[in-house]
Amino acid sequence: MEHQNVCELLRDLTDSFPTQAAFRYAKDEQWVSVTRRESYRVARITSRALISLGVQVGDRVAILGETSYEWMLADVGNVLCGGVTVGIYPSNLPEDCRYILEHSDADLLFVDGSEQLDKIREVRGQLPRIRCIVTFEGESIPEEQILSFDDFLALAEEVTEETLQERWGQLTPDSLATIVYTSGTTGVPKGVMITHDNLLFTTWSVSQRLSLAGKNYTTLLFLPLAHVYGRLVVWWCLRDGTEVAFCDNLARLPEALREVRPHWVPCVPRVYEKIYDRITATADACGGIRKTLFYWAMAVGHQRSRLEQAGQPIPLGLRLKNAVAHRIAFKKIQDVFGGQMVFGVSGAAPLNQTLAEFFHAAGVLILEGIGMTENSSFSNVNTKVDNRFGTVGLAGPGIEISIASDGEVLFRGRNVMKGYFKNDEATAESIDADGWLHSGDIGEIDDGYLTITDRKKDLIVTAGGKNIAPQRIERILRTSPFVSHAVAYGDRRKFIVALITLEHSAVESWAKDHGHDGETVETLSNHPDLRRRVEEEIQRLNEQLASFETVKRIHLIADDLSIENGELTPTMKVKRKVVFERYGDALAALYDNGPAPD
Repeated sequence: MEHQNVCELLRDLTDSFPTQAAFRYAKDEQWVSVTRRESYRVARITSRALISLGVQVGDRVAILGETSYEWMLADVGNVLCGGVTVGIYPSNLPEDCRYILEHSDADLLFVDGSEQLDKIREVRGQLPRIRCIVTFEGESIPEEQILSFDDFLALAEEVTEETLQERWGQLTPDSLATIVYTSGTTGVPKGVMITHDNLLFTTWSVSQRLSLAGKNYTTLLFLPLAHVYGRLVVWWCLRDGTEVAFCDNLARLPEALREVRPHWVPCVPRVYEKIYDRITATADACGGIRKTLFYWAMAVGHQRSRLEQAGQPIPLGLRLKNAVAHRIAFKKIQDVFGGQMVFGVSGAAPLNQTLAEFFHAAGVLILEGIGMTENSSFSNVNTKVDNRFGTVGLAGPGIEISIASDGEVLFRGRNVMKGYFKNDEATAESIDADGWLHSGDIGEIDDGYLTITDRKKDLIVTAGGKNIAPQRIERILRTSPFVSHAVAYGDRRKFIVALITLEHSAVESWAKDHGHDGETVETLSNHPDLRRRVEEEIQRLNEQLASFETVKRIHLIADDLSIENGELTPTMKVKRKVVFERYGDALAALYDNGPAPD
């Protein structure tokens, strides 16, 4: 019989595979592995403790903190008792936290430590519904209605297992499991309502496309669990029996990859770009024969990759060259990911095809997929057997895709959200009368493979009437070692310009080679020699663009865009409105210098 809710699914999976490794987390510089049976036991204790605190079916419980085992326990425990989880990004400012807690009508809140607790203290007076805060780290403070995690778990003794399991009979497929607030590149975040059926169906569908079952894989998860992408990974891995190792800090990712040695990693394009930049910058800095050998090895890898993609046999001579190339370069690149990665997954934003081809040449397969908060973070993904670079692959079973007359991608299926919380108007704008979810993406389908070209709202319409996809331009520009972020601009203008944030490592290497060693990137960003060097890079990359797409002028920025400064979403997508407002004068100046250069 089909499961009615995720509680039944987890119960049955635990009964079937009790000793299977489910999670891994770092404690006192050691990695601790937890079985299905043990994690399920603690999750049920969490559920009973929440019931003891008065959580009813449908009540909202919020979690504010970094990606961690405790975050997962709070989420799964809350869902098991019929609660609705509301994730809050640890990068959110106090006012952002207040808005989400107030809008969601949250009654309880988990925080991961003093830094997040201090944010809530700033706005606690405006949150009368919050009757208790549980902290994963630190002691109880009764006068502030703050409980330590241990004291919280002790409350479970007041509630029986029978009481907990009675809750499951009240949960239907249409019951809410979570409200996910969109990180949003524009405007106020909207609360996306995800049901038990959304989770059951979507984890099944993605598993049918890219099955992890029976492989004893481990994945390393650093994605924020407040985002639906990270949450989907956890529930998908619970379904398929993949161990999830939690990395709570992006700065620790290189170290965690070496220690965990994952078989696959869910990721966002920005992280792959950073790894690519570091690899190529290191090779270039070596110079001489080592640099020559590196690029020879990559050329060999690209030859092999193209044949593999075409399904053609690899000649003996090329196989021998590839073995040499592996020793020269590929093994080092594979070791960056831990040395035993079977594939990586890229989502949340388009991946530059050049990067996918580079890593595949080095023996690291990156499978691009797509999902959005409103369709439970999955619709399409490539697989090892039917991968096409530059596309997001085929749709999962049970998911329909259509292209509207204006090029917008539409989705329909049981993965589509129930709607926006407290916002029927926005729901009606996103889901039409026939059940199609309007994604806001512009794309095309070829032989079932979906390609995303840009966001509908981001399209640039030049003064000459040309429609230009800025994200394509930006992906190309970011392949330069000097470019960290690129933001194209030119709506209703005669030509395209770009804001360029400088990649510090490349600038520092250039400075050392050109007599500017010791000068800051801030100073160098205004130096005419560096400007000329970056402009040469832009001209080289412009060759990949149509004439009307080419970037005519640039403004260099020393400091990178960041989540903390409000310029990026937690999944590292550019908030264009914020950036354009912040650098409005600089953009205007690029058009004040006469006609565009040829």
